[in-house]
Amino acid sequence: MSALPTVRSPWRIAILIFCFFFLYAPMALLVVYSFNSSQLAAWESFSLHWYKVLFHDGAMISAVTLSLTIAALSATAAVILGTIAAVVIVRFGRFKGSTGFAFMLTAPLVMPDVITGLSLLLLFVAMGNTFGWPGDRGMLTIWLAHVTFCTAYVAVVINSRLRELDRSIEEAAMDLGATPLKVFFVITVPMIAPAIVTGWLLAFTLSLDDLVIASFVTGPGATTLPMQIFATVRRGINPEINALASLILFVVGLVGFVAWRFMAHEEKQRIRDAQRARGGH
Repeated sequence: MSALPTVRSPWRIAILIFCFFFLYAPMALLVVYSFNSSQLAAWESFSLHWYKVLFHDGAMISAVTLSLTIAALSATAAVILGTIAAVVIVRFGRFKGSTGFAFMLTAPLVMPDVITGLSLLLLFVAMGNTFGWPGDRGMLTIWLAHVTFCTAYVAVVINSRLRELDRSIEEAAMDLGATPLKVFFVITVPMIAPAIVTGWLLAFTLSLDDLVIASFVTGPGATTLPMQIFATVRRGINPEINALASLILFVVGLVGFVAWRFMAHEEKQRIRDAQRARGGH
């Protein structure tokens, strides 16, 4: 049986460079033009003018604060609910309605945002008319909507991690007298910590990036960052958006790097623990 043909090293490097250029060249161009003194899409001179304009734009700062707050709260709630849902699916085995539960949990992954936003809008309006809550649409309704679809993504990430775990450690702890709740918080949670961090970051990004669903469920008093950017860009090119996007890229890159280092450390620690456990036997 002949071996599969291998790509030569120069071609590998060329393909890698092309892929990175295709992915990151637009971002690099955006960062470069954030330092352009001109408002037009033509380079004039280096300047920090648009960063100064950004920090003096009250509407933009308010939108950033609102979006970051909603994203953090949505990601935290989604991690809690997604972890519980994943544990129920993986650890509880087959039960009546388990197939329907798993299907309904993953349905938001393939549901169009327009349908999700419209259905949530109708739900909030019906609840407001029937129970008087929520009285107004705004930050609360956006948060509830984001938790709804972010939970599905978190559950999928943690679900896959739970299925890979070696349950012998958990079973040994319960044989020694630990309660299932203590085993979950002391043993299971540390082992799935990388998946929890990944799920939180994914939910945070999805919430921060959402435009369609937030547009349906928000009210006149709450404008998220994507909605503010979309309204600004529709009026024409605004280099202030370039400055804002450059700052977001820097923060996201920094957080992503820290999370990657944390998950890499946890994975190496897990491998070392598994090797020591095999060596002890």
